[in-house]
Amino acid sequence: MAQHITHDPIYNTVDRDDFAAMIEPARYGERTDAFDRIIASTHDHFWDPTDPAYLDYEQPFDLANDTLMPRSMVVELNCAVADKLDEGQQIHLANENTRFTLSSILHGEQGALSLSASLCMILRDPGAQEYAANQTREESRHVTGFAKYIARRWGAPLPVGSTLKTLMTELVLAPEVYKKLVGMQMLIEGLAMGAFATIHSRTNDPLLRRMVQMVMTDEAFHHKFGKIWADRTMPKLTEDEHEKVEAWAARCFESLLFNLINSEQKQGIYAQFGLDWQWVRSAVMEAFTDTDRRRLMRESTNIFRVLIKTLLKAGIITERTKPIYAAWVDMDELAGEGDEVVGSDVAEEGMAYLREINKGRKKIGRALNAAG
Repeated sequence: MAQHITHDPIYNTVDRDDFAAMIEPARYGERTDAFDRIIASTHDHFWDPTDPAYLDYEQPFDLANDTLMPRSMVVELNCAVADKLDEGQQIHLANENTRFTLSSILHGEQGALSLSASLCMILRDPGAQEYAANQTREESRHVTGFAKYIARRWGAPLPVGSTLKTLMTELVLAPEVYKKLVGMQMLIEGLAMGAFATIHSRTNDPLLRRMVQMVMTDEAFHHKFGKIWADRTMPKLTEDEHEKVEAWAARCFESLLFNLINSEQKQGIYAQFGLDWQWVRSAVMEAFTDTDRRRLMRESTNIFRVLIKTLLKAGIITERTKPIYAAWVDMDELAGEGDEVVGSDVAEEGMAYLREINKGRKKIGRALNAAG
């Protein structure tokens, strides 16, 4: 039997194949309003990745002579690997690294889409089910947006790394609700918001900057769905249940920290330059130590710092697993920070931008309807 660990009827589930439970007359009257504000807000941040009014994918970028992200962020260019590459190859490697990152994000968005759709099949509460359906719609436009961007810049995405693939497969197929919500709405969404905030602040490509801002207007709300679960569930957990959730989250964190973007995951990139991935790994490990990792985690948009803060603020981390995270960040400092999600200011600016576009488009729509 799956241990859903919900403690609140709005997260109750039925078996995926039990459609009869979905059409019980009494069920329709048992709808929570906990997610209504999030659902209604989707109109404030609507955007269409296929419409140039929102994103113009024809904007050029010279990949042969400029890097999409700063070279300082490419670890391979800050170690012995750079000595084996000429200027053009260094630029190419930097942009292939960005291609790997954006491909991983694309695969992550597909994972979020599939997971949200899977929630639609099992959540019994009509309000929770409507939220999941709404998120599915928003994740699908993220898939379209990143797929179009990657196609425009490179032609095709790179394959998903084994670490991300394994975790997403576990989350999408997991029967336990807590794994879906903690894993996707907190772990994956937390990583994504950190990545998007970093890309937005540092990319040299205006199109990429605008696109991740559009995505952030959606993701800021997706995170709230997981937070509502945490607020309603974590205080009610038994000691055994809390330990189960906490230990699982810590295992996922360590797997992502050490494996998400390591050299083994990117070996296909190095082959383009005749570089052995194991040699690259040794060169990177020699130049990039745990001290460097801790230094980077002091940055507010660092993806792993964002992930730790998300788990801490959700009440998932206790003294049992605190040392795992304290090895990398100052936990007291994190505890003293506000609850706002990193990148929320960027998302707010994006929503203001979208309201102006959508306001104008609504006027055009009303005029066309009147003329018709």
